[in-house]
Amino acid sequence: MSYPETVNLPFNRASLQGEFQPLPPDTPDNGDPGFFLLIQGGDLVLFNENDQPVLPWGTLPLWVEPHSTVMIGLWQGKPLRAGRVARTTVLPSPFTTEPFNAYSERLNDRLLTLGGIARNLLSWDHESAHCPRCGEGMERHPGSWGKRCLPCGMERFPPTYPCAIVLVRRGAEFLLGRKAIWPQGRYSLIAGFLDPGESLEECAVREVREETGVEITNLRYVGSQSWPFPSQIMAGFVADYAGGEVNVADDELEDARWFTADSPPLLPSKRSIARWIIDRYALKVTTQASV
Repeated sequence: MSYPETVNLPFNRASLQGEFQPLPPDTPDNGDPGFFLLIQGGDLVLFNENDQPVLPWGTLPLWVEPHSTVMIGLWQGKPLRAGRVARTTVLPSPFTTEPFNAYSERLNDRLLTLGGIARNLLSWDHESAHCPRCGEGMERHPGSWGKRCLPCGMERFPPTYPCAIVLVRRGAEFLLGRKAIWPQGRYSLIAGFLDPGESLEECAVREVREETGVEITNLRYVGSQSWPFPSQIMAGFVADYAGGEVNVADDELEDARWFTADSPPLLPSKRSIARWIIDRYALKVTTQASV
């Protein structure tokens, strides 16, 4: 699938085409049959229908703990509930799991996006059980996914952690790096989280310098993507090479090097903003208008 704009990438809600209506978790649930977003470890539990993965539909499967799910909204007008399944649970046929990461191409954009929302909210719900200030239990803030500590009054809401991700160009070449944990031969853009007191632009410059030793200039914002692993926003940039030799930081990357459109390495999934930027501003750089 072609993604002409980053807003159409999966994990951004535009890909749901208005069929998802989010609801706060204290919305009354009358128990009507609906759809389920079940997470098992790092996978999304799906129903195998004619060898195609689809959302489970109906009543809660018997192998899911009663009252372990929460309604997060409506999907196509029906209740949409999210929950976790124990890693040790053996799923009966025709239920199956699909890897919940950007390398899988089997899931369509809507399943990826819905699964990402569920994973994000479930992670937040689990990690916000206790107040970080006083250690007491947190209760839901009425009408939202926020939490409130009754003893000390602290309020918290689901966080989103900003990251900068940047393509560096040097003439017809572009700079990519790889981490040791990635599939063999796969390279991607330089990226990292913001430090306190940084702008997105400052973060992009620092990350490229720290991870590769390269200096950049003429930094331009090109788009963003929600990234629910577990709750990030990737702000994408394109920059020009300004100087320096590639010198990989051992604690960040395994390798970094310059590539050309004629001989690219194994690249990230087309559903990631990294690949969207590479396709648009590196592999098609000769025909792409300047930004």
